[in-house]
Amino acid sequence: QVQLVESGGGLVQPGGSLKLSCAGSGIIRNFDAMGWYRQAPGKERELVAVSSSGGGTKYGDFVKGRFTISRDNVKNMVYLQMNNLKSEDTAVYYCNVRSRLYEADYWGQGTQVTVSS
Repeated sequence: QVQLVESGGGLVQPGGSLKLSCAGSGIIRNFDAMGWYRQAPGKERELVAVSSSGGGTKYGDFVKGRFTISRDNVKNMVYLQMNNLKSEDTAVYYCNVRSRLYEADYWGQGTQVTVSS
């Protein structure tokens, strides 16, 4: 199995920054995609950013250059640097691994990000 633990969420004012971290354990291969999703109350979970094999990255349209995903395969860590946060970024942010070995998606427990003045 794969275990994921997120950290780094909190309360921040609009325009502020946060850096989220996700610590993975278990078998995570470098070609397994790791990424971040978020879910606000009453809304569907949506893709924020993903890091795929070969260093490729993909971002949700709403990011608009504000967020940066990075990955450390040695430590099985993935990060999300969030800058210029907006109120609409308020959500629970979940770390995700799409495992080809287990043919399954694994999720962390989530970390709350609240952007409010």
